[in-house]
Formats: sequence, C-alpha cells, structure tokens
Amino acid sequence: MTSARPRIFRPTWAEVDLKALNANIRSIQSRIGRCRILLVIKGNAYGHGLAAVGRAAEASGRVYGLGVSSIEEGIVVREAGVKLPILVLGSLYPFESVQAALEYRLTPTVASLDGARRLKEAVRRSRKTQRIPCHLKLDTGMGRIGVRWPAGLQVVESILAEPLLHLQGVYTHFANAETSRALTMLQLKSFLQARHDILQLGVRPLFHAANSAAALKIPATRLDCVRPGLAAYGLYEKNLKPVLSLKSRIVFIKNVRSQTPLSYGGTFRTRRPSRIATLPIGYADGYSRALSNKAQVLVGGHRCPIVGTITMDMLMIDTTGIPQVRVGEEVVLIGRQGREQIPASELAHLAGTIPYEIATSISARVPRVYSAMVSA
Repeated sequence: MTSARPRIFRPTWAEVDLKALNANIRSIQSRIGRCRILLVIKGNAYGHGLAAVGRAAEASGRVYGLGVSSIEEGIVVREAGVKLPILVLGSLYPFESVQAALEYRLTPTVASLDGARRLKEAVRRSRKTQRIPCHLKLDTGMGRIGVRWPAGLQVVESILAEPLLHLQGVYTHFANAETSRALTMLQLKSFLQARHDILQLGVRPLFHAANSAAALKIPATRLDCVRPGLAAYGLYEKNLKPVLSLKSRIVFIKNVRSQTPLSYGGTFRTRRPSRIATLPIGYADGYSRALSNKAQVLVGGHRCPIVGTITMDMLMIDTTGIPQVRVGEEVVLIGRQGREQIPASELAHLAGTIPYEIATSISARVPRVYSAMVSA
C-alpha cells in the first residue's frame, strides 16, 4: 500500500515507516503466541496518523481490531475504508454519541449501569435487527473509568438481558505495568475473579487487559487479547523498530560573536564565535519548549545542540563544529542519521515526560509522509 506524498512548502515533516510498523506487529505476535492483537491507535495513532495506520494494520493481516479514544477517531478510521472491529476505549458520555457509534459500526465501551441502560435505549431506537457488540470496562485499580467488581455483575446481567446487545468483550487497564509487577498482578487477580464469575453465567466474551509493557513482560496478563500501543510504534523496546522520524531543514545561517544572546529572554549566550542555524519548527509543531538549551539534533550525522528558547515556529542550533553545513541541509530531530540516533525516549527524558507525549504532541500542521508497506 502507498500514500500520496503531501505537498511540503515549509520544510518540516514527519516520516512514518509502515514497514517498521508491520515488522513490530509481527514481532509482538511472535512473542504472545495465539493471543489476539487489538492495536491501539488513539491520539492520532500516537501521532503517526489515524487513517494510514488503521489501513496498514488491516493490511498486515495480524490485527484483530483497533482501539480508539473517541467516536470522532473511530469515524476517521471508518471513513478511511477500514473494516476491522473498532473499540471506543473512552466513555460513552455524552450518551447521545451512541447513535453515531452505531451508525459507523463502532464498538462502544460500557463502564456503568447507567451506560448500559443508555446503550440499550439507543439500540432499540435504532431499529437494528442484528445484535450490537459492546465491551464492559472494569476498574481494577486505575481509578479512571469503569465499574468495580462485583458491582459490575449487575451491568453484565443488564447487557445479557437485552437481545439486541452482544457482550463481545470485558477488559481492564493496568496502572503500573511499566513499573510494578506486584501491583499489576494484584489488578490481574481482581480481573480474573470477575472473569470467573462471568464465565459462570454461560457466556464467553473476549477478556483483555495487557498494554505493551504487560503483554511483553508479564505473560499471565495476555488472556484472549492484548492492546499494544507504544510497542507497535517502536517506542518501548530497543529491539522494536521506531516507526516515526521528525525532520526539518536549515532555512537560515548566521555567524555571531562570542557572548551573543539568542532567542527570547537571552537564555543562551554564545561562548565563542559561532555559526547558528535556524530550523522552521517550534512548539506549535509539538516540539516542546522544555527542550530549550537541552536537546540535540542531527546534522550531517553529527549532534548539534539546540541553543536559546524554542519559539512557536522556529528554533536555533549551533553548527559551529560543522563548517560545511549549508541552507537546505536536512536535520533529524527524532530518528536516525548516519550512525547517530535520537529516539523519542531521549527527548522524553530531557523534557521530564514520557515517549507517549513526545509522539502524540507532534501537531497536525506537521505533514506525515508514509512509506510503502509490504503485505502480510
């Protein structure tokens, strides 16, 4: 599959390697065995692009379904032609949105008894004759949305009592899979008790709990299905391939004297005669101001420091050590160039955040350029 290359007049863009995405999905599948994959593509597919990633996931032939955060995201994926099951991981509220979910064949999450009642009402009004699938969200320790167990048993019984509803899945979300195996196992124990009780009712929904960390590190959490996000995009382990690179080009170069202040507030002063280059990328593109005077970029395979405060649309780098650099030179902010690499995790560490935020913060005004992807 291929995607049309966008017209880029302002030379800042993100490259998304769909072959790497496919390789990561294949690697995850090899490690989880027969367990199914529900690929999480919320947050604009972690900044990689909803429509393109959704189509690539379907083309891989290895993905059971997709997880989005909202009805709006699900609609984007459906309108891109994707036919896979799409689970809306977020709350049903406002409940009027259920009608749109049914229209676009999105699978809603039920997280309360009131949510189950509203879904039943919407299904009856829709006059649909086929059973509508839904998933039940249980809160086993995240504290965000979901019903606790055994209170959730009443929600299960409410769903099963409606002939037009199909309890397709039951799931929970781990709060500490990256940092605490013990706490994750406590949540799993609670979820397995709920699974036992539900199976006693004579139904067999799809049970799922594991995110990337749990799926790859704690085999007991895999159950029927896993929900990788970070791992699929190569942002979790070094043996997985980063899917996204962020690039720009030098648009201006100037020679400045020692002790020259740079950018807003003069937060950086040159310590020597310097050659300063300007890039057309800033915090409005999702490149955080927190990286000012901390992060580096790659130019000609060499690391160059960012100097001065990152502005809305531009930032500056010190290229003094690379005299051959010229206007138009390609610069890598996330990704590989030559033997050097700047992963999203490096920027996350410098900014005091997590790789999720680095990737999802890349704004819509940064065009995505997609590679071709080989089929499964």
